[in-house]
Order: sequence, then C-alpha cells, then structure tokens
Amino acid sequence: MSATAQVLAHQGGWDEIGLVAVPLVLLAWVLWLADRRARRMEPPDSAG
Repeated sequence: MSATAQVLAHQGGWDEIGLVAVPLVLLAWVLWLADRRARRMEPPDSAG
C-alpha cells in the first residue's frame, strides 16, 4: 500500500472530521471577510 493510500485510509474518524471541518472553516472565513469589507464601505448618501 502506498503512503498516500495509508494517509487517506480511515484512521479512527479524523479524516471524516477534516472533510467536514475544513470546508466549514473556509466558509466561515469567507463570510467574516465579506462582512468586514461590507462594514468598511461607506453608507450610501441619503441626501440624494
């Protein structure tokens, strides 16, 4: 068995945790970044 196959083999559930946690962390980071950028934008001029 190759080293890659051994790493990707089931190792007590940590791989499944990674498959769920990594995308969730990335999504949370993207949402945080978008919120931060949106808060930095100036509000539209309400005077018209």
